[in-house]
Amino acid sequence: MEHNRHEESALFDAVDGRATLAGSNRMEILLFSLGTGEHFGINVFKVREVSRTPFITRTPNMPRGVEGLISLRGNVIPVLSLGVILGLTSAGAPLGEAMMVTEYSKRTLGFLVDSVDRIVRVDWERVRAPENVSTGTQGFITAITELDDGRLVSILDVESILADTFGEAVVGDIAPIGNGHEVNVFFVDDSMVARRKITEVLDRLGVRHKHATNGMEAWKRLDSLAAHAENTGHRLIDEIDLIMLDAEMPEMDGYVLTRRIKSDTRFAGIPVVMHSSLSSEANRAMGTRVGVDAYVAKFDAEVLADTIRPMLQRARRTS
Repeated sequence: MEHNRHEESALFDAVDGRATLAGSNRMEILLFSLGTGEHFGINVFKVREVSRTPFITRTPNMPRGVEGLISLRGNVIPVLSLGVILGLTSAGAPLGEAMMVTEYSKRTLGFLVDSVDRIVRVDWERVRAPENVSTGTQGFITAITELDDGRLVSILDVESILADTFGEAVVGDIAPIGNGHEVNVFFVDDSMVARRKITEVLDRLGVRHKHATNGMEAWKRLDSLAAHAENTGHRLIDEIDLIMLDAEMPEMDGYVLTRRIKSDTRFAGIPVVMHSSLSSEANRAMGTRVGVDAYVAKFDAEVLADTIRPMLQRARRTS
C-alpha cells in the first residue's frame, strides 16, 4: 500500500471541517481499487480509518466473503473481502493490501481492498443511479459519478452489502396507528434494501405512503404536490403528514432537500425525519443544523416506528 501510517491517518484529519458540506450538495468519497482496473468509492463519513491488512483470525462457517475476525482496540469485528462480495475475485484469492474500517448502520466492519487512493470531493448533481454495471457488482453499486479526469467511479451500496452478507434486519411486532389509513407518509431513499425495510415498517403501522428513489426526484414530486395544493386552495399538510429522507442520495442529498423543505412555507408544519446509515454524532449535528425534526440511524425498525409514531398521531389530532 502506498500510504504510510501517517498518511493514512491524515486522510481523516479534516472530518470536523467536512461538517460544512451539509447543505452544499457535495460529498467526499474515498477512492479505492479491487485490482480489476475499475474504480470504486465510499462516502468518507462511513470510513473510520484505513490501515494495512492486519492478521485475520480465520473462523469456520462464516458467510461468503467474510475472511474472519480481528481485534480492533478491544472490539472484535468481522473482515470482508470486497472483491469476493462483489464477485470480482474468487474465494481463497490473495487478500488485498489495505483495509478500510467502516462504521454505518451501527455496525463496524473491515473491508479488504487492493489499494486505497485518495479522497475526492464531488457534487451530488454529478452522481447518477447506475444503469449498466457488471454482473458481479450489480445490486451492490448505489451510484456512479465521473471525476474531473474522466474516470468513472462506482459508489458502494454498503447497506446492500451488509444485508446480503449478514441478512436483513428483522422487523418485530409494531402496533398499528389508530386511523392509520388517514395518515400519509412520503419517503425517499436510494437504497433498494432501505426502501423495502421502510415500507415494511410503514405497512405495520398501517399508514399510507409514497416514495422516491433520489433527492431530486423527491423534490420534484414534493414541489408538484405543493403547487397542486396551493392551486386548489388546500394545505399540503392535509395531504402529507410526514416526510422521511436519507442523507446520501444521488442528484440532491438529504441536507439540501431538508433545507428546501424547511425554507418553503408551503411545507409548514410537516415534520422531516432523516433516516440514515450515517449514525455518528457529527452527522446528527449536521441534520439538526439543516432543520430535521428527528434523526434516526438505520436500521432499527422499532426505533424508527417509535420515533415517527407520536408525530403521526399528533398529525391526526391536529388535522
